Amino acid sequence: MSRQRRRRWLLTVLTGAVVVTGGIFAGWHYMQPKLVTYTAENGTEMKFKTDGDRFMEYGPDGTWREMFVKGVNLGATSPGHYPGEFPLTKEDYLRWFQQIEDLGANVIRIYTVHEPIFYSALVEYNRGREQPLYFIQGIWSPEEELIEKQDAYAAHIEQTFKQEIEKAVSAVYGDADIPAKQGESSGKYKTNAGKYLMAWHVGTEWDPAMVDNTNEKHADVPQYKGVHFSATPEASPFENWLAELLDHTAVLEKKYGWEHPMTFTNWVTTDVLDHPGEPLYEEDLVSVDARHIQPEAWQGGYFAAYHVYPYYPDLFHIDKTLQTIKDENGEYNTYKSYLRKLKAEFSDMPVMITEYGVPSSLGISHLGMGGRNQGGHNEVEQGDIDASLTQDIYDEGYSGAIVFMWQDEWFKKTWNTMPLEIPADRRAYWLNVLTNEKMFGLLAMDPGKQEQLTIDGSLDDWDDLKDEEVTTWQGQVHGIQEMKMTHDEAYLYIGLTLDQPFDPDQTVLRIGTDTLAGGSQPDKLLPGRTLSDGLETVITLGQDEESQVEIAKDYDFNQRLYGKEGYDMLPDQQEDSSDPFHPWNLAVSLRMTPPDTRSAHPFMNEKVGTLKRGTTAPGQSDTDSLTAWQYNGNQVEMRIPWMLLGFGDPSSLQAIDYGPLKNGREFSTVAVEGVTLIPWLTDRATKKVSWPGGEQTTLDLKTLPVYSWQPWEQVQYSERLKLSYEKMKKSYEKIPSFQIE
Repeated sequence: MSRQRRRRWLLTVLTGAVVVTGGIFAGWHYMQPKLVTYTAENGTEMKFKTDGDRFMEYGPDGTWREMFVKGVNLGATSPGHYPGEFPLTKEDYLRWFQQIEDLGANVIRIYTVHEPIFYSALVEYNRGREQPLYFIQGIWSPEEELIEKQDAYAAHIEQTFKQEIEKAVSAVYGDADIPAKQGESSGKYKTNAGKYLMAWHVGTEWDPAMVDNTNEKHADVPQYKGVHFSATPEASPFENWLAELLDHTAVLEKKYGWEHPMTFTNWVTTDVLDHPGEPLYEEDLVSVDARHIQPEAWQGGYFAAYHVYPYYPDLFHIDKTLQTIKDENGEYNTYKSYLRKLKAEFSDMPVMITEYGVPSSLGISHLGMGGRNQGGHNEVEQGDIDASLTQDIYDEGYSGAIVFMWQDEWFKKTWNTMPLEIPADRRAYWLNVLTNEKMFGLLAMDPGKQEQLTIDGSLDDWDDLKDEEVTTWQGQVHGIQEMKMTHDEAYLYIGLTLDQPFDPDQTVLRIGTDTLAGGSQPDKLLPGRTLSDGLETVITLGQDEESQVEIAKDYDFNQRLYGKEGYDMLPDQQEDSSDPFHPWNLAVSLRMTPPDTRSAHPFMNEKVGTLKRGTTAPGQSDTDSLTAWQYNGNQVEMRIPWMLLGFGDPSSLQAIDYGPLKNGREFSTVAVEGVTLIPWLTDRATKKVSWPGGEQTTLDLKTLPVYSWQPWEQVQYSERLKLSYEKMKKSYEKIPSFQIE
């Protein structure tokens, strides 16, 4: 065959291959399931709508079917970052989308406009799927300005809000080129994700004082009548303002040929119910009523959305009008009672609970009935409670349940630890397990050492750490061979090897910690011995009920903030205690006194310094995500949360100081070298103490090494599906997505 003929033959073969491949690809593409949508007479496309009190999806068979929305709220950040930094990648989104679908969820709710990669990744993920994963687009309100000015009609607020709406609509439909701006999403939005949108969710939780002031200040505002949404004659000035914003959203979306259901964010604090048992006036001050806004020529429809947690406001465990339904344990299910009362108000409108849940945190900040507290739960308990709340929502006739939250969020804050997290702008650089808001996720964002170190009493896995990550102390303490120390973004880890197997019935192990000049002498815990400086905390490991971290009386944050020198709320007997060390407590409810409140309630705090013995190893009978310590033979292993040791920010070695509180309310921190650990053993039978001072009765702490570390600006973390994920997966599997007529 000549060279020329050979070239023609190869060209023919290659051309044929291209044609065949193209045909196969075209056929494959043609065979892919397509999203079935409804086209109205005017040409508008729809996939979802509301019908009476039902939320409807247009199914693959070309008919409308009632849907129960099951979803997760998705944040825009990861550890070491704040929301306005938008660090998430395409790989993050695609991985999470698959895990969320495997959970049994059918929708993701986002609170604000994400980077373009979110929308393109979702479209890519859904390509070829018969049942896609949808999203609800939230539109963030100018929350800080609303609270600051206490007036929704104040200059520039509505303009700013409308600009955010315009950004959201154009981003969803892939029609935006948004210039970079500090703290906001930006970029070229070229992917049209509109067909995977389920609904619009406008605004944030409304400050009741702002709503009330807006209504008083603008009592003569005219009734808003829009193109697609209007206020009713009963609408308040604030509700008229909301009607205009919903209408603006609808008008903008209609230009892209789509109609989707609309809602605005609401919560218990501004609900439509009266709560006679709520002690705080502001929590029952004013209503924002979705029934006072009506759609006009908007086939996509409209529904009410509420954030409802079982512990906030206090009415959930105080208001006796909610104590009407008992659970299987004979305790009042005030959450279910509340849901029933709220749903009864909306007989002609769908209602979704678009936030609910409990965190898997050591810290706790509000109490709920039946143990449904804001925090203090391990991951199994978190999953059980989240699942029970989901079932309550479904059973009471709601149209959807969107759990809070998909991923843990290190940057979050909680009222009772905010005064202690200093500097506040470094919260994202460490995981404070006492701040429950950080740990609502079904996806754990574990600190750096959690993948490497299993708390099980064995120190074998410490050998896999790099030499520079572990400090070993081999001081002269009878009964202790050595003590190892390491740390990560959440904990100080301590591992001890003893001369004999540890028996908590015979021996108590204590470790004193010294970070600052001052503190208390551990007189009762270390009798007959004196330290050259006081201790800030003492770690006790023994029988389960006595294992805890205690804090020095003069250092006790709870007493300093809520005692006579602070808010003056602590009972006298607690403040006047002569014991040099106190239990580590967090406030969960402030003292309420008429006439400032409707009714009187005492100051309440919860002990959070208890150290739970168990294991973090999966699949064991004593597996517990809140495990703090364990022993195995002659080895004892523990992890102590940074804040229990007095740190306001371990990433910059900032410890809370002893100085008086500024204005009686504000703590200060000081940079420290690290922490000195003083271990000792006490024989229960003989009361004999083995300590670093040997036979001496005094000990100069400067003779002991200081455990120190380098400040960090970058965090190490790993992702892990929590045990609560499996609980919620079973819950979502149990509840049908669609009601068959």
